Amino acid sequence: MKILFVSLGNICSSPFAEGILKSKFEEKQIEAVVESAGFESFNINEPPDEQIVKFAEKLGIGLSENKCRLFTSADFDKFDKIYAIDSASFRDAEYFSRDEKDMEKVQYLLSVIDGRNLSLPKLFLEGEKGLEKMHQILDEACEIIANQVVNQSV
Repeated sequence: MKILFVSLGNICSSPFAEGILKSKFEEKQIEAVVESAGFESFNINEPPDEQIVKFAEKLGIGLSENKCRLFTSADFDKFDKIYAIDSASFRDAEYFSRDEKDMEKVQYLLSVIDGRNLSLPKLFLEGEKGLEKMHQILDEACEIIANQVVNQSV
């Protein structure tokens, strides 16, 4: 299984989701590729936002090795599933898609929780409490994804 999380700049939500899912896969002994990418070039090859890195470290999730990268149409060939963090990222993925088959791989991340196509709120702007809430939401979504992968391989 190869999973990609996408967000605007690839510096907060998507690398955090990547780190959370990697840790879930490690716990469940699932061999998979998990990455993140963005649609804006502001932070190419830069690490994720410092507050996200520090918060993730407190949870035992390492993000300091991550480097921001741009999404490309080739990602549709490389990944089995692409999770958009928000509506802008979903639209950007749609823009890069070449056909309906590409878009079949894309869904809103939060839709795995309750089926609704919702954007993850920009909780990282709200300090520690916002980061805790963002972690709670991403953790729930990633747990569901990990369990789906386990169930597919049984």
